[in-house]
Amino acid sequence: MLNKKNKPSGEPEEEMSVELELDDGSKVNCAVITILEVAGKNYIVLLPLDEAGENADGEVWFYGYSENEEDPNEEPQLIYIEDDEEYEAVADAFDEYLDNCEFDELVDGQE
Repeated sequence: MLNKKNKPSGEPEEEMSVELELDDGSKVNCAVITILEVAGKNYIVLLPLDEAGENADGEVWFYGYSENEEDPNEEPQLIYIEDDEEYEAVADAFDEYLDNCEFDELVDGQE
């Protein structure tokens, strides 16, 4: 289930989150970091959060991601990535995304 939350800081910046049900039946709330396109497919990067809304270890999860373009109200599909090469390609794309974010912060900080 994807949710949008307003940050309590007063600015209405929206933070997307998703609640995942794990194999053992437990549920984990995750912040959506980004959606990446790799080799023509979409992937979602999730940051699992504890009960306090924190992530202590910095671990992220990658899933395939698709939306029904004909019905925007339908829940997006998250697809477990089983192929190691596909997973590595998504991990590399995420590393590149992080590098670009850091570069943008450096450039923005110099103005």
